[in-house]
Amino acid sequence: MRSNALIGGVIVGAVVMMASLAALWTPHDPLAVNLGVKLAAPSAAHWWGTDEFGRDVLSRAMTGAATSCLIALCTVLLAVVLGAAIGVLAGFVRGWLDRVLMAVNDALLAFPGILLAMGMIVVLGASRWGVVAALGLAYAPSVARIVRGTVLSLREREFVEASRMIGNPEWLTMLRHVLPNCVAPVAVLATSMFGWVLLAESALSFLGLGVAPPAPTWGNMLAGARPYLQSAMWLGIAPGLCIALTLLGINLLGDAVRDRLDPRMVR
Repeated sequence: MRSNALIGGVIVGAVVMMASLAALWTPHDPLAVNLGVKLAAPSAAHWWGTDEFGRDVLSRAMTGAATSCLIALCTVLLAVVLGAAIGVLAGFVRGWLDRVLMAVNDALLAFPGILLAMGMIVVLGASRWGVVAALGLAYAPSVARIVRGTVLSLREREFVEASRMIGNPEWLTMLRHVLPNCVAPVAVLATSMFGWVLLAESALSFLGLGVAPPAPTWGNMLAGARPYLQSAMWLGIAPGLCIALTLLGINLLGDAVRDRLDPRMVR
């Protein structure tokens, strides 16, 4: 567990540092076109080479890390907030509200998240915040299902009954006593969800439904590299390696968080 946490933390920390550094400095302007050095191989001037427009691949990968991580973070926050609100209401109030909310929730869960997001983007439009809204709505039902199950096991506990007996209103009991006890399972799910969202955002950008070029993301960098994979393989290796390493780090870190917070994993 400790080795997973260490390796995952180092990888995720490196990605976060790269994304943070890109907001302040990049080796070259990631949008600057220089046809004189197009498709240049990695060198001292351009460590990861240049693309078909002469743009520095390293600078674009750094900026893409900032864009992809920001979208993933905002999406996870939206999914957690929306899903937790639905799950707490459905599990604590019960009755007809529970049945209606869970019927809609189960209907959304029947669709693969990426397909549901693609349909929403057609309506919302392909943009940074359109991707956040679409993926957030697509992944919120998973959070709602986990939170509802946790709330159902908590609503009859002694501390909830004690809160009612001293006269606390239902909304205060939900916020003060029930919701904080949902943090552990939601934290485990959110860690894994960050990786799912990052991969989904890259897939949408690869298909042309994410952030529009020339703004770089790892997904649209992969899409732009397709015609040149034989002649300039570094165009595909750089964003592909960034996605693979980031997902590896998130998965290792998520396993460590699960082992830490899940009582069933404690020896």
